[in-house]
Amino acid sequence: MGGPIKEFEEMYLKKLYEFYVEDPQKPIRNSRIAEEMGVSQASSSEMIQRLAGKGVLYHIPYRGSTLTEAGLAAAASIKRRECLMEVFLVRMIDYKGDVKAAACRLEHALTDDLESSIDRLLGYPEMTPSGEIIPAISRRIEPIQNSMLLPLHALPKGQSGEVELMVLEGTDIRTMKGMGVSVGTEIESNGCDFLIHGKVLTVSSEIASRILIRTH
Repeated sequence: MGGPIKEFEEMYLKKLYEFYVEDPQKPIRNSRIAEEMGVSQASSSEMIQRLAGKGVLYHIPYRGSTLTEAGLAAAASIKRRECLMEVFLVRMIDYKGDVKAAACRLEHALTDDLESSIDRLLGYPEMTPSGEIIPAISRRIEPIQNSMLLPLHALPKGQSGEVELMVLEGTDIRTMKGMGVSVGTEIESNGCDFLIHGKVLTVSSEIASRILIRTH
């Protein structure tokens, strides 16, 4: 590509990716881009020319724009980071504000390594809490290793670990402690459920996603 993609350019690429998902074969008209981005058609046209110059767009006069192969990969990566932050905000910290807006701000701070770590921590989710499919282009699913931090629901069958963090409160945390689950507890995955000292523990996927395990 012709130079690095800047933050304000990423916002356009992400929107273009969303249009692409709707209809991969349909060129995206400048008027629609301008309307969705809340800018003038002149500003949108200038950005399209800029992105075309970087090799991420093909611009077809009087028809619209389409993402190049490189553009699609870049746009999918940007969109994936936003989606991962949505999952993180809802599942890990129970964020109650505007999730989309917060995820949009946070996505720009992710490095490749941090993105991979968060993806792994979340158990390689495929959808956002709102049901949007998370782009899987260039996603690297890493093998489970010793001393890796995972949400309980992502612990593979036969793998064991120690509870390191419980992102729970109120009734949920009292219930889990009553079942013998607290920081330092050894848990083994049995496939559909879990084992603590040989006893079966069944928890919901939502609760399991908020209990972080350090694997052995």
